[in-house]
Amino acid sequence: MALEFRIRDYRHPRQEIVNEVGFKTGFKVLDYGCGPGGYVPAVSQAIGSTGKLYALDALPIAIEMVKKVVAKNGLKNVEAILSDCATGLQNEELDAVLLYDVFHDLSDQDAVLNELHRVLKPNGQLSFSDHHLEENDIISKITGSGLFKLQKKGKYTYSFAKS
Repeated sequence: MALEFRIRDYRHPRQEIVNEVGFKTGFKVLDYGCGPGGYVPAVSQAIGSTGKLYALDALPIAIEMVKKVVAKNGLKNVEAILSDCATGLQNEELDAVLLYDVFHDLSDQDAVLNELHRVLKPNGQLSFSDHHLEENDIISKITGSGLFKLQKKGKYTYSFAKS
């Protein structure tokens, strides 16, 4: 898995994708399905010391890898969460959620979308990418529940706003 992520990161540098999201200093962000933490350093830097990044994954090994990335890079604004759906965060707490290359693998996509809708601020952004899905599937699956509407399509990601 780690080799696959290194190849992915070479072909699509994390920093370029993070730049597309448009983070601001002080943002609170959730990386849902964070895996080994490939986005953690770039997002942590983008939101600055006053921001907060929550890195959530259902696999304990992924959370351990995130903790190593955090320690290695001396990141103070990152918290790891072990969960397969519930974030434990407050209602309307987050400015942005990253949902990258994990949606196709979720057992209860509707429950996850409901949770992400709950924790996003009214003007929050759901940044989505999943190379396993076609564009029509992405848009219909995310907007089909009525919780989100397509805001824009970027080079690497789709941005959705709360409906």
